[in-house]
Amino acid sequence: YQRRVHGGAVAERTQIGAYMVFSAVITGWTYPVVVHWVWSGAGWLSAFADKHEFNRIGKNGMIDFAGSGVVHLVGGTAALVGAAIIGPRHGRFADGPESPELATEREQHFAPHNKVLSSLGVFILWLGWYGFNCVSTLALSGGFSLVAAKVAVTTTMGAVGGGASAVVGPRLIGTNRMWSTDAVMNGILAGLVSITAPCSVVEPWAALVIGIIGGFVYTGAAALLQKLRIDDPLQASPIHGFCGIWGCIAVGLFCTEGNLKSAYGLETGVYGLFYGGGGEQLGIQILGVLIIFLWTAFWSVLLFGGLRAAGLLRVPKEVEEAGLDVHEHGQAAYSPAIPPPFLEEELKRMGHPVIATVDSPPPEVIDGTVPATPIPTPYPNLSNTQSGYVPPPSSNESHPMYDEEMASQLPPPLRK
Repeated sequence: YQRRVHGGAVAERTQIGAYMVFSAVITGWTYPVVVHWVWSGAGWLSAFADKHEFNRIGKNGMIDFAGSGVVHLVGGTAALVGAAIIGPRHGRFADGPESPELATEREQHFAPHNKVLSSLGVFILWLGWYGFNCVSTLALSGGFSLVAAKVAVTTTMGAVGGGASAVVGPRLIGTNRMWSTDAVMNGILAGLVSITAPCSVVEPWAALVIGIIGGFVYTGAAALLQKLRIDDPLQASPIHGFCGIWGCIAVGLFCTEGNLKSAYGLETGVYGLFYGGGGEQLGIQILGVLIIFLWTAFWSVLLFGGLRAAGLLRVPKEVEEAGLDVHEHGQAAYSPAIPPPFLEEELKRMGHPVIATVDSPPPEVIDGTVPATPIPTPYPNLSNTQSGYVPPPSSNESHPMYDEEMASQLPPPLRK
């Protein structure tokens, strides 16, 4: 899971070798140390540690039931640092002021291209979250089955709240009048991340509130990164990092005395601020967030900075534009009959026939018979090289850009 979080933030411009290095370091060093601090029986932040033997901080230690801080804040912090150090994808942000039309086209071009697959991925994650959160009880006997059942309810409420606020909130304040599928899906994940720490110690109504606030946290954090020109294609740091912080803090506000006893067996008189439990737990949660963030950021700066200094982090511009699939795996993820302009040189290098593209000056004839006519681009304000537009495959051999030799290499259903 850590690999998915921080790997997504640097997607589409990172060397495969760099992926292997930082995935190994983060999952093998940075993350396990935080796990020991917060979840082991001897961690100085752990609610499971013996107060007298290991002298955990505070009466309860840090409450993070399933990992808003341990899992998500670690991954989100590494994602933020990695995205900032590697820099944005080429063409992601304008070099200077640009018209609203051009800005809209740029956003459309860099938006996720397959809503069905991304939505399916979110629903798979959501289903997996019930195992992620509920099984963190580590047992079903001795009353823990009731805790697991409550965790299932609070997890659902958090997801619903996050998805609703992420799509409705921007409409209410006028920043986005569309019913965005991306906003709903990311909001669901934001709500799930937000409820992961407090899922066992809060009531269902509070879980809904936590999820709603999590949706707003994600929306605001994504807008902030846009302002800072930090390119995070999967919104990993807004969802996992910022919402992970909120989830940990929410424990100090909404944790109830009864739920704390049921889930942790603690009867210390310290619980959520909103329930009269004082401010100690909130302070411990904030301290834990700061420690996790600083620890992860320190090693992430060394790791990503070192890879960048060694020239091992980012692929060259031409590789990024052609796509890492071609260079790293020897094949494209998609097989259009007509290649995008930035693949011309790559196809030539690999020995494939190259046909005319929209950016190429059209010859008078192709194959000695058919006049060539450029196909209009859906992004009139961006050149094709900037937009990466791939003209649609020809439906018949009379198309001016049809290439018989290349078409013969396609599967039979795509040849016509």
